[in-house]
Amino acid sequence: MKFDFLSESDQAYFIHKASTLVEALPYIRQHSGDIIVIKYGGHAMGDKKLSSSFAKDIGLLKEIGVSPVIVHGGGPQIGERLKSKNISSNFVDGLRVTDIETIKVVEEVLSKDINSEIVNSISSTGGKPIGIAGNTDNLIEATKLNIEVKDSDSNIEKVVDIGFVGNPVNLKSDIILNHINNGEIPVIAPLGIDKENFTYNINADTAAGFIAGKLKASKLLLLTDVSGILDNNKKLISSLSLNEAKKIMSEDFISGGMKPKIKTCIEAMEQGVKKSTILDGRIPHSVILELFTEHGIGTQLVSS
Repeated sequence: MKFDFLSESDQAYFIHKASTLVEALPYIRQHSGDIIVIKYGGHAMGDKKLSSSFAKDIGLLKEIGVSPVIVHGGGPQIGERLKSKNISSNFVDGLRVTDIETIKVVEEVLSKDINSEIVNSISSTGGKPIGIAGNTDNLIEATKLNIEVKDSDSNIEKVVDIGFVGNPVNLKSDIILNHINNGEIPVIAPLGIDKENFTYNINADTAAGFIAGKLKASKLLLLTDVSGILDNNKKLISSLSLNEAKKIMSEDFISGGMKPKIKTCIEAMEQGVKKSTILDGRIPHSVILELFTEHGIGTQLVSS
């Protein structure tokens, strides 16, 4: 049977699209009704085409019965804003030293600029996003995070004060769940607040893993600027058990920003998250490829 009104190349294109939809159907059924927490940041958030495809992915998830919760970063944008204000940036173990001037800029960029941009982008696809700052209505309670650094000369560990950088300790889950039940898509800026009403900057990966654990989400997705966890030959590891992930943390080839991402996934899964995936956000529609294709992308951590 031929479609006389279509060229052979057009026929092949539409047949491929139909095959893709058929392949996705069992995965759509599998994830329907699930809460999936997605950490969104890096190159994917700074590229207009990628941010557009991400917004469409999120709108599609909601339409097919998945409840996405977005936790976004904003490091590059914060850095640019600080630079424009002649405020220097220093880092300890990858975390920005955040004094009183810096936290004001961080809050402005995360909760107003970036959050609004993501909300508007998802809205343009027909979704119903709701922007939330973690330090509003005591959504995320945080405590001050102190970093232990080993002195290179004496080999003695010392505690370094990095200012208003926080560690999440409590979540008002009902606020997020109420938005989900109202058909909305929570878009959360990773800020926290302590009992004295001080605002803290929280690492976006850490915040996403913490929220996923508290919500008992079915899955945590961490979008990064690499393909996933790479082995000592720089080849992608497609899957790891929870125990394997714990063991691999001590390997020399796990370094830089990957180690805290794996740690975040492990902690989330120990709190009840079934699966976690570290995947490349630079790939268009990476979220859909991960959730609704046979092989997915990135490195998936499974609890058993």
